[in-house]
Amino acid sequence: MNKDNEKDLFAEPGHDLTDATDDVFMEFLHKIIRIAVKVLAVLMVAVIVWGIGDVIYVLYQRLISPPFLLLSISDILATFGAFLAVLIAIEIFINITLYLKTDVIPVRIVVATALMAISRKVIIFDFEKITPMFILATAAVVLALGITYWLISRKI
Repeated sequence: MNKDNEKDLFAEPGHDLTDATDDVFMEFLHKIIRIAVKVLAVLMVAVIVWGIGDVIYVLYQRLISPPFLLLSISDILATFGAFLAVLIAIEIFINITLYLKTDVIPVRIVVATALMAISRKVIIFDFEKITPMFILATAAVVLALGITYWLISRKI
């Protein structure tokens, strides 16, 4: 999908998004939004670095506790959860940087990030503590996001 088609996804019929920047006040507001997005990008990098530190710390703590250098299934799942949280943060950073480059919300990548986030949730499920209805609702979200991603990715 090219840049013009993606802009059309967010435009209301009869409204041209490019005319909005002709107004000096709207240009000022767009500059404020761009600064805000840049601040979010910096904060997201901080979260990613913090998350990497957390992954290292969690892995270290799990490996030094008895039995030494062995991980239980729950330890592995906790480590996977920490890894995936960092990967999701990286995906969000990519979304932010793409928005800064194009001024368009990258819908396909946002949906892919949501799929990754819900997949993380499924991977770290504690099936002893969650209800069947929660599992069913999560399955519905995964199915809806999967169909959405497929529809967005289709070459028409």
